Amino acid sequence: MADPARLHAIGLGQDYPAALIAGLARRLPADDPAAWARVTIYANSGRMLRRLREEFDAGPPRLLPRLRLLTDLWNAAGFPEVPPALKPLEMKLDLAELLLRLMERGIVTAPRSAAFDLAESLAALLDEIHGEGVSPGAIAGLDVGEFAEHWKQGRLILEAVFDHFAARSDALPGAEAQRRRIVGTLAARWQATPPAGPVVIAGSTGSRGTTRMLMEAVARLPQGHVVLPGFDFDLPATVWEVLARERIEDHPQYRFAALMGALDLAPGAIRPWMPPEANDAARNRLVSLALRPAPVTDQWRAEGRKLGDLATASAGLTLIEAPSQRMEAAAIALRLRQAVEEGQRAALITPDRMLTRRVTAALQRWEIEPDDSAGEPLHQSAAGRFLRHVARLMEAEPDLPALLTLLKHPLAASAEGARGPHLRWTRELELYLRRQAIARPAGKDILGWIGKHEERRDWAVWLADFLGQVPRPDIAALSGHVTTHLALAERLAAGPESTGSGALWERRAGEAAREAMQELAEAGTRGGPINAYDYGTLLRGHLGGINLLDPLRPHPGVMIWGTLESRVGGADLAILAGLTDGTWPSLPAPDAWLNRPMRRAAGLLSPERRIGLSAHDFQQAIAAPEVILSRPERDEEAETVPSRWLNRLTNLLAGLGPEGAAALGAMRGRGRALLEQAAALEVPAARIPPAPRPSPCPPISARPRQLAVTAITGLIRDPYAIYARHILRLRPLDPLAPAPDARLRGNVLHKVMERFLKARDTWQDTTESARACLSEIARATLAEAVPQPSMQALWHARLMAVSDRLIEGELERLAVGAPVLTEKHGRLTLSEPDFTLIAKPDRIDRLATGGYAVYDYKSGTPPSPDMVLHFEKQLPLEAAMLERGGFGGLAPGSVEVLGYIAIGASGQDRMLESEGEGGRLADVTLDGLKRLITRYGQRQQGYTAIRAAQLTSFAGDYDHLARYGEWDLTSETVPALVGPEDTP
Repeated sequence: MADPARLHAIGLGQDYPAALIAGLARRLPADDPAAWARVTIYANSGRMLRRLREEFDAGPPRLLPRLRLLTDLWNAAGFPEVPPALKPLEMKLDLAELLLRLMERGIVTAPRSAAFDLAESLAALLDEIHGEGVSPGAIAGLDVGEFAEHWKQGRLILEAVFDHFAARSDALPGAEAQRRRIVGTLAARWQATPPAGPVVIAGSTGSRGTTRMLMEAVARLPQGHVVLPGFDFDLPATVWEVLARERIEDHPQYRFAALMGALDLAPGAIRPWMPPEANDAARNRLVSLALRPAPVTDQWRAEGRKLGDLATASAGLTLIEAPSQRMEAAAIALRLRQAVEEGQRAALITPDRMLTRRVTAALQRWEIEPDDSAGEPLHQSAAGRFLRHVARLMEAEPDLPALLTLLKHPLAASAEGARGPHLRWTRELELYLRRQAIARPAGKDILGWIGKHEERRDWAVWLADFLGQVPRPDIAALSGHVTTHLALAERLAAGPESTGSGALWERRAGEAAREAMQELAEAGTRGGPINAYDYGTLLRGHLGGINLLDPLRPHPGVMIWGTLESRVGGADLAILAGLTDGTWPSLPAPDAWLNRPMRRAAGLLSPERRIGLSAHDFQQAIAAPEVILSRPERDEEAETVPSRWLNRLTNLLAGLGPEGAAALGAMRGRGRALLEQAAALEVPAARIPPAPRPSPCPPISARPRQLAVTAITGLIRDPYAIYARHILRLRPLDPLAPAPDARLRGNVLHKVMERFLKARDTWQDTTESARACLSEIARATLAEAVPQPSMQALWHARLMAVSDRLIEGELERLAVGAPVLTEKHGRLTLSEPDFTLIAKPDRIDRLATGGYAVYDYKSGTPPSPDMVLHFEKQLPLEAAMLERGGFGGLAPGSVEVLGYIAIGASGQDRMLESEGEGGRLADVTLDGLKRLITRYGQRQQGYTAIRAAQLTSFAGDYDHLARYGEWDLTSETVPALVGPEDTP
């Protein structure tokens, strides 16, 4: 049994590293300076080790003890009798291969794509099984008779895993299995030959089985010391008894109760390492009472009155209840900025990585970069992203967004002298591919971009050759995928005129990425043959498990810690943020293998035990000199629930009469002050008035003297769009990929009808042949223009649903005339005013009577006669042009029929009356156009934004330029002269 004299603890609120060293100084002989050199301290984390070193460096001068990490004890080099352990990647690959075989046999019912994720969770479970000392027999002996088939399957899989590794003698299944062997061997050695000097275990709570074994072994040593962190010396013995008896694992002190129970010790046997001098003993008593387990919360009434002055106990606490996550981050960043100004050492403690990113972004306002202990995941670094983008090339041909993402990445063509030309040609290629609506560019598309520009040839040939040589094998060994992947990545990083790998492997991220890829390559054929998608999944998980730390850039006084690091202490200000249930504490992770009763029966960790560890971190962190408790009242989806510990604290204070309510109100008041200051930062110094509704009046010479008939509707409804397009010469950027929207559908259906008419000689005999021809033409046209197969099928089905109506209408139209012009340009020049009208009619038929019929295809609802009279001028203007010889090759003649042909399911054909009360529709419309153009020939006439929108949901290409939103459709226009005056 461990010697109780060797078990010590440092209380809540004490600076653990400083107290540890001070306690050692009291126990070592003052007259023997070499005594320090014989001490070995094993710290639980790297941050604890650095803090200990900082304390020693601060003096007084003394010989340094041996400072080690607990992980140093797991070095198998000193234990040749212990077999090596499989590396995490090797373990994951072996388990994935086993799971894939079980999937093929039907034992595992999961998709193949989930194999690596399942392997990772299974490896974590195996580590826990070995760490807690659970034998395979305990798993095999679990009674699963009353459970669902899923849990029986989980036990079968675990048995298969145990059998798989039992057949191997060359390596142990994971690091935790090796660590337990090493601890057992080390304990036997120490029992025979104890170390010559003191051995100290610092900062560990013994929450894991292997670590607890080591702590017991150290406690048995003559000069061994186990110094527990964050021990609550204020907790009464009756509460310790309840914790042990009821197994209340979510209490922050339960791990110590379990440890004392395992060692058959009473709470008093754990002695203070140093006199418990907390930063704020009154606050510690308040928090300790608030966190009492549920069976004894009746003690709140009895002991709450003994807490003393509650205002003093809560004076160092601030409570931020932010209306949103963004405001929470803003208030935290502002307080961290204040800490820098005042010279405080501040730490943001939270498990919410999204919150830490928000705070980091907010701190950029003051050019403060916090020291984030978690670092940056490798897969989010430049090198990691580049490798992931290249890996996607191996899965499938890239679409245009994916190709541009890769080409514009900072590491693409990053060799010296290659980057500038590469970016230039990438931009020009992008504009070309957007304009051509090429959704998935191939080598032939890139070579087609060269045209007459020979200066582009070398770069285009390089890129086309690169894309053409991307192998996409069905399956291959992992090493084969890595070799191909690295060759592609280095070639793209080098650029067209360079060798090597550009800047891919440079700097810290590049070096880490190279090591990670080397580890994948060394795995060889582990995992069995995998396809490119599986390789991409494996790569993302592998790179995501590596974190990068940059010790040169962060601010030394602003830190971001995980909850485990709160036990290190050393911060003047601790900000405990993200205090919502589900974040801190986090929700238990789903276990695909064992349910709660099975875990309990096997002796594994329960979700409540993990919550208890998180509660212990909270209790240590809240004991800092100054503390801010922070939570958002809402997240992106709904209202949040306060963290159970924060809820207990506020409920306790609120229930302690007026004094407690006043203390809680003061905490909230300090938080509101921070929120108000953060909100004030976002208020501009001077109110910027909203932009007026624009109506620019450019010089007469700059105004367009030629427009298409389709633009006349725009000139009536949204003149500002005409100003932006034809005077400012601004064009909307073509989309990265043709979107399956109404515009694309209309264009495609127009093309279908044009081709259908040209093939009329093949289908005029029967309706059946016409329907077959229309279907074939529609399929071919949709395949050319629409990249999404699902939309191709949907639009084809919609077209064929109205095919009978379309064919019947075509037969009627062909019976009275024949198409003589489709999709060809025409031009009509007016003298008064000087203006040219151009058009490209959908269709003009020569009627048997000698006149003409002008038709316009509509994929939506055809406009009403009133809309044609006031806004939709295209069709009557085309008729006016035809009657005045505006279409070369067609003799002027009377237009007898004007109509819209509905080619969608949303409307019916609509014919227009060519004669009206004011005269012929074509003549009236042309006269109206002349008056409109004359009006815009005056300098004071402005191009008003959204003058006559058809719908309130109108969205134009230039709304952002007109600053629509700062004004609305009811706002008055403000004409403004722009540009120089015309010179005579």
